[in-house]
Amino acid sequence: MRGKEEPLPLCRLRFTGVLHTWGFALYLASSGKYQDNFLPSGLPFGSPEEALDCACGLYLNDPTAWTAPPSTN
Repeated sequence: MRGKEEPLPLCRLRFTGVLHTWGFALYLASSGKYQDNFLPSGLPFGSPEEALDCACGLYLNDPTAWTAPPSTN
C-alpha cells in the first residue's frame, strides 16, 4: 500500500489586487526556497496560466509551453 505522497513544490502565485494579475515565484530545489521571477513576457506578473505554463515548461524542459496557441481570427 502506498503512503501519503508529498506535494512537489513548483511555483507560487501572489495576488496583486487585480483579478487576472498575479506575481510569480519559482521554487529553487537547490536552496529549498521560492524566488521572484519573470514570465516569458518579460513582466514579473501575469495570469495564473502564464505562470504555470512557464514553471512547467522550465521543470519539464519544454519551451513550447511558453508559446501561445495560434489565433483563430
